[in-house]
Amino acid sequence: MTENKAVEAHKTLEDFDPQKKPKRNKFAFACAMLASMTSILLGYDIGVMSGAAIYIQRDLKVSDVQIEILLGIINLYSLIGSCLAGRTSDWIGRRYTIVFAGAIFFAGALLMGFSPNYAFLMFGRFVAGVGIGYALMIAPVYTAEVSPASSRGFLTSFPEVFINGGILLGYISNYAFSKMKLRLGWRMMLGIGAIPSVILAVGVLAMPESPRWLVMRGRLGEAKVVLNKTSDSKEEAQLRLADIKQAAGIPESCNDDVVQVTQRSTGEGVWKELFLYPTPAIRHILIAALGIHFFQQASGIDAVVLYSPKIFEKAGITSDTDKLLATVAVGFVKTMFILVATFMLDRVGRRPLLLSSVGGMVLSLLALATSLTIIDHSEKKLMWAVGLSIATVLSYVATFSIGAGPITWVYSSEIFPLRLRAQGAAAGVVVNRVTSGVISMTFLSLSKAITIGGAFFLFAGIATTGWLFFYTLLPETRGKTLEEMEGSFGKFKGKSDTAKDVVHNGNAAVPQVQLGTNLRT
Repeated sequence: MTENKAVEAHKTLEDFDPQKKPKRNKFAFACAMLASMTSILLGYDIGVMSGAAIYIQRDLKVSDVQIEILLGIINLYSLIGSCLAGRTSDWIGRRYTIVFAGAIFFAGALLMGFSPNYAFLMFGRFVAGVGIGYALMIAPVYTAEVSPASSRGFLTSFPEVFINGGILLGYISNYAFSKMKLRLGWRMMLGIGAIPSVILAVGVLAMPESPRWLVMRGRLGEAKVVLNKTSDSKEEAQLRLADIKQAAGIPESCNDDVVQVTQRSTGEGVWKELFLYPTPAIRHILIAALGIHFFQQASGIDAVVLYSPKIFEKAGITSDTDKLLATVAVGFVKTMFILVATFMLDRVGRRPLLLSSVGGMVLSLLALATSLTIIDHSEKKLMWAVGLSIATVLSYVATFSIGAGPITWVYSSEIFPLRLRAQGAAAGVVVNRVTSGVISMTFLSLSKAITIGGAFFLFAGIATTGWLFFYTLLPETRGKTLEEMEGSFGKFKGKSDTAKDVVHNGNAAVPQVQLGTNLRT
């Protein structure tokens, strides 16, 4: 009787399947936008450092290796914030973790802006990096938890949208302050990055807390209010609440506004379940999440975004102004294509969009590597090769932004079950930042060792491996509730699932999840 009722409830959820009728909840849209503004912090830092590095090197008289470390080390510093963010967000809530991230970055931006020397600048990047680590982890988690299934892909792509917007702002800042005196210009570029943090701190006051975090704390009455506002209908809100209660181990019949929830899977127990004793489904989820983060960065995106002035210089552009204008074009293309991607995620699906995106990245990287190799071996300037280099940089960031960029954050934030979500997302960010740090701190040295064309041939090979990984191991997740995700993994056969598979599969339709256990029937 109970099983039939549960299946019937999940059949009702088909009404909210985005494959049938995508919807846009304005309140959920606003919440996702405010939370995702934290991602501007990382984007601005990436964009502004690409141009500021030119003037920092001239002003502080530092070497290429020191510049590599300066640009890339923030990714490793951000690991501290990422590792702490899971526990912090479970402790003080998703909303105040966002405030905390903004406050830390604010301090870091000011320290960088007032840096008198290289050592002080590195300290400022350490502080800013911790704030970025917090922001990277919490924005996609919060957005996934407030979003209805019908528009979760659209809304959860917002962090990547704001990263790209931040990159564009950083590039524009480079161009705007490039005419100032050498000692003042780069400091203005870095210091002005504190402004988004202030806006974020004010805007977060209008955000509700995550309904899933509220349920984890036994505050069911508040969770109901938030779900009613962020769902497409009251019926959907009831279904979402029932799923969350089940995942948290709260009886479905419990209608109290405040209940006592036994925290049976926190801290060490969560990490053990995630890494030491995972079920086949959890192991598959973990491999998929860590793999998508690794290949997103290992394909060289931060090398292109951070070192685009250097790449354009190798392609034959010598003027600082022209190089910075070309980087603005890179930022503009990235931002435009990420906006296109937000409207395609819930229509096309994660899997086909990701595979198409990575395929385009491979072709662009091969063409870029070929053109740069030809330029490197030519005694005279070949305008067609210069034009091809610029065009392929733009096509690379375009294909990245339409799939691999946003889908990485959407996919990895939605596939973990509630009891493992914060820690699982943090693990993904750790892999993302370590890989990004390695790429960004070695690109100039790698280019000298195997030539810049050789470096991009290497990235093309990695991206090809990534395509095979995604094709083999990543099932479709479009249209499924967050609580249904676990049933899609551990049995993947190499073809796309649909939301209806979960409805018609009795085992997946009525998962029984207990905190701190691996029980599923």
